[in-house]
Amino acid sequence: MSNTSLLNELPTQVRIVEVGARDGLQNETAVTTQDKVTLINSLATAGIKDIEAGAFVSPKWVPQMADSMDVIKALDLPDVNLTALTPNLKGAEAAHAVGIKEFAIFTAASEAFCQKNINCSIDESITRFGEVMAFAKSNNIRVRGYVSCVLGCPYEGEVDPIKVREVSQKLLALGCYEISLGDTIGVGTAKHVDELFDVLLPHIDKSHLAVHFHDTYGQALTNIYTALKRGIATVDSAVAGLGGCPYAKGASGNVATEDVIYLLQGLGIEHGIDLERLASAGWSICSALNKQPVSKVSLALKTQSTDQ
Repeated sequence: MSNTSLLNELPTQVRIVEVGARDGLQNETAVTTQDKVTLINSLATAGIKDIEAGAFVSPKWVPQMADSMDVIKALDLPDVNLTALTPNLKGAEAAHAVGIKEFAIFTAASEAFCQKNINCSIDESITRFGEVMAFAKSNNIRVRGYVSCVLGCPYEGEVDPIKVREVSQKLLALGCYEISLGDTIGVGTAKHVDELFDVLLPHIDKSHLAVHFHDTYGQALTNIYTALKRGIATVDSAVAGLGGCPYAKGASGNVATEDVIYLLQGLGIEHGIDLERLASAGWSICSALNKQPVSKVSLALKTQSTDQ
């Protein structure tokens, strides 16, 4: 296959779902409500249109998200799609009360992970979402489904792509408009990604699929590129690479949005995001966290600006 024909298979435009303010900060030390508001506003200023703004979950289990209602109340971003994690009806009602127009629900492709993470089987988790889906439908709210461990599980090891397909199809049948495929522990490789889409794409249209790849073993960008070549046009990422991997001590978790944008720019794919403003937003929240960005692109841009 020639390089020209290969590039023709790439999407012309990619939608970024920015998960740093929720999935990222959920796995970092706590920051103030104002820090979160400033981050989300800065991300919007950089041109990001889809931002996961919070999680309506028990503060006992996820204390970093206890102020999600206050954060969202403080935002005024009519042109941005603010989403929130709503694992149950109580969370969905609270999210709706502050104007959230898109919910996110999550399960896994691994039975062991599902039991350890949410204390039920995969099928039980999907059944539990029935109330959330009914509430969403009656209030004209879209629902996005997350499937964890699509390329490997910390308890089971390899995960069968057929299981990923079956779980994804169940979530779509339930009413989810899109399935975000999560490599939760970042063990996937390009070969694994291709094999996964070999199983998924004959049964699920690519327009209903997104990728959420972690960078624990440094493979996220390669895996994203592999997914892009299969026509996937929605990518989840976190500014500055916020959020470590809870299953690999000290390892990076979410792929950095700055690095994804640099990849897209190099491929000539439209994304609508200002990279310098994005990097600035990352440095600001990292200052509040007293850490440096994980993003190599962000660090390189900072070095260049210092040298000039």
